[in-house]
Amino acid sequence: MGARRSIDIEGFNHGQLPIPAASRVGPLLETGGIHGMDPATGRLPEDVQQQTKQMFENLGRIMAAAGGDIEHVARLTVFVAVPEAMAAVNEEWLRVFPDPASRPARRVVTECKLPGMMVVQCEATAWIG
Repeated sequence: MGARRSIDIEGFNHGQLPIPAASRVGPLLETGGIHGMDPATGRLPEDVQQQTKQMFENLGRIMAAAGGDIEHVARLTVFVAVPEAMAAVNEEWLRVFPDPASRPARRVVTECKLPGMMVVQCEATAWIG
């Protein structure tokens, strides 16, 4: 295995916390919490659907910065603050992972306390061989 490498992307952060978007050790990639903050505005969209879509887009950007793509995701854990977010999560899930024969494992943790106006967040495990 190789040395651990922090992965960061433009317009994505964890506030003032010194935490990278992800960490890669050899082919293994683990993300921190990925939210739906819009990198252009630095704000969370108010709309649940848009926040969820941006969360998946940020996941894709992190995967690319790590040298992979969304197809390398092996497991996704999604945290939802409000029950209404599940419909948006499922809709985006099908858009991002349309092939039922090639989807990552998924766990959803419902009614979580997330910071501020955040309604969805995810964490991913990926293998970039």
